[in-house]
Amino acid sequence: MALPKIDLPMFEALLPSTGEKITYRPFTVKEEKIMLVAGESDDAMQQVLAIKQIVNNCVLNKDISDIAMFDLEYLLLLLRARSVDNEVAFEVVDPDTGEEVKLVLDIDKVAVELDEAHTKKVPINEEYTLLLKYPSIDEFIKITSIDTNDPLASYFIMISCLDAVASDDEVYSFKDYTDKEIDDFMENVSGEVVKGIQKFFDSMPKLRHIMPYKNKNGDDKTFVVEGIRSFFI
Repeated sequence: MALPKIDLPMFEALLPSTGEKITYRPFTVKEEKIMLVAGESDDAMQQVLAIKQIVNNCVLNKDISDIAMFDLEYLLLLLRARSVDNEVAFEVVDPDTGEEVKLVLDIDKVAVELDEAHTKKVPINEEYTLLLKYPSIDEFIKITSIDTNDPLASYFIMISCLDAVASDDEVYSFKDYTDKEIDDFMENVSGEVVKGIQKFFDSMPKLRHIMPYKNKNGDDKTFVVEGIRSFFI
C-alpha cells in the first residue's frame, strides 16, 4: 500500500511589478534542504539559483524565469511566512560596539519600496522614446556573472533593460532585432539617454526594510534588510 499523498494549502499574491495574480504553495522539506545547502555557500550566484529553484517549485501558475528580481525576493518572503513563520529572529553585530544584537523581522511588514520619480520611459528626442524593462531573473544571473573589470560591463547591464523604442505611430521591440542592430542603435543615442537609463536602475523598486535598535551605549541604530543575501540570515 502506497503512503498517503499530503495536500498542501494554496495561497494567492500579486506580483509587485505587474499586479499579476500568482498562486503558490508553502515550501516543503525538499525546498528547505535546497535553502540550507545554499545558505552554507558564500557564492551569491548559487544562492540566486537556489532561490529561483525554490520559488519556481512553489509557484503553480507561472514560470518565474522572466519576473523581476524584486518580485523573486518578495515571493521568497511570502513563502517563508506561509511555510514557517512570519517572524524571523537573528543576530547582527553592532559596528560601533562589536556586540551581538538580537532582532526579530516581521515579514508581513516588509514591502517593496517604490520611488515616485521612477519611470520606464526615457526620451530620445521629440519623436522617439526608449521603453525600459526590469531585468528578469535569468538576465540578473547573467549580469552577476559579468566580469566587473570588463570595460564594457556597464554596457552589457544597460542592454539587459532595453524593451522597445516607441513613437506616436510605431513600437520597435528590441527582441525582434539582432545584437548587432541593437549595438548600432545604442551607439547613436546621446549621453542624456544613458543618464536616463542609469536613473532607471538607481530608482528601481527594491525589497528593503529598516530595523531600528539601541546598542549598549544607548545609541539609536538601524539595520537594513535588503538584497538577495539578506534572505540567508
